[in-house]
Amino acid sequence: MLVQQILKDKSDDGVVTLSPASSVGEAAKTLSSRRIGAVVISSDGKDAKGILSERDIVRAIGASGPGCLADPVDTLMTSKIVSATRDETVDSVLAKMTAGRFRHMPVVEGGEMVGLISIGDVVKAQLSLLNMEKEALESMIKGF
Repeated sequence: MLVQQILKDKSDDGVVTLSPASSVGEAAKTLSSRRIGAVVISSDGKDAKGILSERDIVRAIGASGPGCLADPVDTLMTSKIVSATRDETVDSVLAKMTAGRFRHMPVVEGGEMVGLISIGDVVKAQLSLLNMEKEALESMIKGF
């Protein structure tokens, strides 16, 4: 299965982004209200400058206290982003996420962000693929 199929199966709400000048507190409110685990940091909504996850925020609060909520997100965001393309396989994405120990990955085409996938999206796609294979094998065994 390809990343393109995952994006097609997701709701088309777009990628939630915040500007680099937004505060960490604003990011936390956005994550909470949207019930998401990460937000992409972008000046224009197309170019991913970084990504900030709920884990990043928790680690910062643990290290320096709640005062960090007033800091701009670009001080905490991960700026070295690993991205995927639409024609990349789910296996490839899963390998990147596992090796890098992250759970969210922007999908970029021609330098422009076209989506965001999570480890949950990838696992759901893998389970769907396994179920289809199981059903095909059962049909072959039963002679249908």
